[in-house]
Amino acid sequence: MRADTGPAGAYFRSMRAALNGLRVYLSDNKSPLYAHGLVGQVIIPYVDRLEATFSAWENRVGFMERFRISRADSGFPVFQNVLTLENDRATAKDRLAAIPEPETLKAEMADFILRHREFPAALQEQIAERLYLEEIGKDQVFAPFILPETIRVSVNPKTRRPFYVVHWGVFDGSQTLPMVYMATIEDSSEAIAKMLVTKDGKLNREVDIPLPVGGLLNPEFARAFDASAERHGAYSLSPVTIAQNIDEDFEHLHPKQLRRFVLGPFYSAGVTDNSDRISSILSRVRRDENAWLLTWTMQEVLSKTERPAKHGLWSSEPARDEYHIDTDDLEATRQGVSAYQKHALVPHDAYQALYASGEAESIFSGFTVHVVSGKQVISEV
Repeated sequence: MRADTGPAGAYFRSMRAALNGLRVYLSDNKSPLYAHGLVGQVIIPYVDRLEATFSAWENRVGFMERFRISRADSGFPVFQNVLTLENDRATAKDRLAAIPEPETLKAEMADFILRHREFPAALQEQIAERLYLEEIGKDQVFAPFILPETIRVSVNPKTRRPFYVVHWGVFDGSQTLPMVYMATIEDSSEAIAKMLVTKDGKLNREVDIPLPVGGLLNPEFARAFDASAERHGAYSLSPVTIAQNIDEDFEHLHPKQLRRFVLGPFYSAGVTDNSDRISSILSRVRRDENAWLLTWTMQEVLSKTERPAKHGLWSSEPARDEYHIDTDDLEATRQGVSAYQKHALVPHDAYQALYASGEAESIFSGFTVHVVSGKQVISEV
């Protein structure tokens, strides 16, 4: 049963509309993200996970009163909700076995109403709990850490090394922000090169690689790479620091590009107070599903050169990458990136309210704005 009334209902309606709008934007092959190769394709499954997670949380509100949102910061649910959901996944199967099927519960509800002339709150809570457990049991929610997956394999013609495109997800606990990482990583280990690279320096097509592959393609480093990605996934670490940390964790893995997609903050009228100015304007919008603003940042760091390995009699140093930071851009320097983009997604009604207030220019300064109008998204307004 969904939380249809009060602030919780308004919040879930606006978040549902925002994620749906984001999906429309990402699915458009004219979207600027498609200028960045696989980015749109990679992020959509994480939006699927967020939608499933919010659906589960909405059902959970139907039988558990406590649900907190980071109202003053990200606008997303506090991290304890993510951890609770993760813990509930472990017991979902056993708990489901103790709850009657939905059809049985609905029949009991109808019978209760006829006999007692009142609403069966306890039975409604059981239905909500069952729907919640069924949702999280599908293993498609946004967990604190979503394991890496390899989606592309190729060969760098200059170095003749195989490289992988890998992505993974993190829900940051301190800032309560969902994030998606995407990295291009060269592999200089001899065994994998012999298997994947032909004598003319191309990918060996005789090797069957059933993409996507769970984890890093090279099984020698897969488990350690999972641990490294999780250890270095915090929002507080800049992309350049994360790339350097992964580079230092492995002698034969060389991150050449790292992208981080940070979703949020999210602004919802009457629920979040992370910006009094935005909230007061959004409150003028009549419908909850149109009274929101979703922002995100795309960060990228690129390797500018690789220091060659040194092998001496008494000591040796593995090859290490040096990363480009755009020091001409103070914000890029602060973020620790080669480049970044800031985006804002807003419904047409909310954009009109912001524009009418005279605040749109200052609120959206530095952002590329995307306006949701029906089933379309108009970009770069």
